[in-house]
Amino acid sequence: MSEALLRDQDLAMWDAARPFLDVRNNDEHTLVAYALAKALLKHIPEADADTVLPAILLHDVGWKKVDPDLLLLAIGKNPTRKDLVRDHEVYGVEIARVIMVEHGPTGIDTEAVLAIIDGHDTDKTARSINDAVVKDADKGWRTTVHGMRIIRGWYGQTVSEYVETLEKVSLPFMLTDAGRAMSHCFIAALRAEAELEPLMKGSPDV
Repeated sequence: MSEALLRDQDLAMWDAARPFLDVRNNDEHTLVAYALAKALLKHIPEADADTVLPAILLHDVGWKKVDPDLLLLAIGKNPTRKDLVRDHEVYGVEIARVIMVEHGPTGIDTEAVLAIIDGHDTDKTARSINDAVVKDADKGWRTTVHGMRIIRGWYGQTVSEYVETLEKVSLPFMLTDAGRAMSHCFIAALRAEAELEPLMKGSPDV
């Protein structure tokens, strides 16, 4: 039997966070990033799952308070409204605090989780190993097939253009060995997908 995606102790926080994640595909992004964080935790035992997983679950709730018409100006290869990225972190801390107080499991270190949310995009350094895992799971999502499908839909990029963007804005900022390895492998798969059609043309019958 396969392991459930969300831990039982995180379900109430997820239910409370969902109304804040219905913009810019953040609900789907959050769940895939949560899965990546769980995978990274298996290779980084010194990180604390009880800090990392609530942080990744709540890291993007602040986008709900940003004008949706401006969202795509804040991200991408050449963003023009980087101030909105900081805004969503500040809003996210406010919203996540309420969610954790009302729905978080007993013993959760609220301040440690909030410290990660506050700076998860604007600070490219690792403040702690837990912070590094959250940041790698968040950025690592962009290198997945799911991330590619969502983000290419926003910008209309080809697969090759998308991979080129990843190599400039995501890969250089991965913080852990496990996160870098994960992203290199995903990017290799994305690049291969871009080359499938020309290589498959004229393939001999087997």
